Amino acid sequence: MTLHTTMRRLLTTATFAIALPFATLADAKDITIGLTSDPTILDPQAGEELSSNIMFYHIYDPLVRRDGDLKFGPGLAESWSLKDEKTWVFKLRAGVKFHNGETLKASDVVFTIDRLKASVMSNLSANIASATAIDDLTVEIATPGPYAALPNDLAAILILNEAYVKSVGDTELGLKPMGTGPYMLKEWVKEDHLTLEAFGDYFGGKAKIDTVVFRPITNPATRTAALLTGELDVVQDLAVRDVERAKAEPGITVLTRPSLLNILLAMDVREKSPTIALDKNPMTDRRVREAIARAIDVATIDKVVMNGLATASSQFVPESHVGYVEGADFHAMYPFDVARAKELMAEAGYADGFTMTLDATNNRYVNDAQIAQALTSMLAQIGIELKLNMMPKSNFWGYIRTPSENSSFIMSGWDVPSGDAGSMYNALYYSREKKPGYGEVNRTSYSNPDLDALLDKADSTANMEERDAHLQEATKLLLADIPMVPVHYEQDIYASHDGVTFTPRIDKFIWAYEMDVSE
Repeated sequence: MTLHTTMRRLLTTATFAIALPFATLADAKDITIGLTSDPTILDPQAGEELSSNIMFYHIYDPLVRRDGDLKFGPGLAESWSLKDEKTWVFKLRAGVKFHNGETLKASDVVFTIDRLKASVMSNLSANIASATAIDDLTVEIATPGPYAALPNDLAAILILNEAYVKSVGDTELGLKPMGTGPYMLKEWVKEDHLTLEAFGDYFGGKAKIDTVVFRPITNPATRTAALLTGELDVVQDLAVRDVERAKAEPGITVLTRPSLLNILLAMDVREKSPTIALDKNPMTDRRVREAIARAIDVATIDKVVMNGLATASSQFVPESHVGYVEGADFHAMYPFDVARAKELMAEAGYADGFTMTLDATNNRYVNDAQIAQALTSMLAQIGIELKLNMMPKSNFWGYIRTPSENSSFIMSGWDVPSGDAGSMYNALYYSREKKPGYGEVNRTSYSNPDLDALLDKADSTANMEERDAHLQEATKLLLADIPMVPVHYEQDIYASHDGVTFTPRIDKFIWAYEMDVSE
């Protein structure tokens, strides 16, 4: 382990040697992990940005577990089956304990789903009509129609303890979470550190690492420095400019993995847009949306801004996912071509361009501020003046939640750990306020009845091949209509000290339960 970790253990041993057996101290393991930001909240139904998600999955468990390679298997449910085309039966593991010692019951699952339906994350339960406790270890979940993807969807729903939530209330739950997960919250000093301790009665067996400290360090250079000095054992999102430096450092390993996170540019398509001082919003015209797509030089962004550590997005979901269309490539359909982009602007009646604001983060995605600045100069070539509205992610999500008040053009990321395009399309592109739980993060107000119909068909079959076919048609429609421009998938970059056993996950959820450290 790192010098920092070794010294910390020696100090811990010296301090508590009288009170605790030596063998216990010798066997204790700890790790310090540097994240790009602090969680925003610890209530798993109050938000889902990455740093919060990482904590959720340490403290809570889902019925169905997603492993590091997006394979799905038993979690709190040991098995499941179809009772009929609209009813699934889930059998819970017996004897699973919450951190407060209570035993998991089917009623906790029902409570979780009912509460979720009234939360800001209700989109996660859009395809659940009802949940019923048959007995303490059996839950029936009904879907509005035949729905093949329910087990995968349940990997994103983390189970709460009904009695605890009712006793502490929503606000307290966001600060003091309590679940069945492999770790319990010990301490959270916001913007400084969050400490977890292994839960001894975890149903999967006690974690190998006893204490996990997460430190939010937003500045990339500071994260790298903390890694090199031994202050951190593992670092998330190593800065692309520091990769070669870290590789050259003895005792440090750099690990990379293609990310699921797709950087997207969302275009407002309402008749009147908040930051465009024209009577009609130019982006209601598909030709303008295509011009924007053709004006963006993705290859240059990836080479110059990302140091080659990104992959151009061919579609809205990666090749591994249900709904991906073999051979289709957004950037081949709309290649970088400033001359053609100018022609399209002129054809649409906007030869002189227009001005609008780009809302983007400056601390959420890899080099997000630099990407936004690059977009400014690229779109200027076709007469679109971008005013940058950069903000930390802590402000960003609330700001873009109500596009009717604020946003015309948004840069953000989206990933689909369910492995199924439908979860993304239903949330981002389904017409707003048309169907409960659908279109809830449709920040562009995009609405296409043909797309809605395809998504309805996909969500109304118990056959995955049929679902895939409907979602592929939806993908083709979206590629043609251009409600958003997919830019690139990030390359997840981590670095760790020797002695850390760590394999990055596809979904970027650092999970200490899968890790180990040498003594």
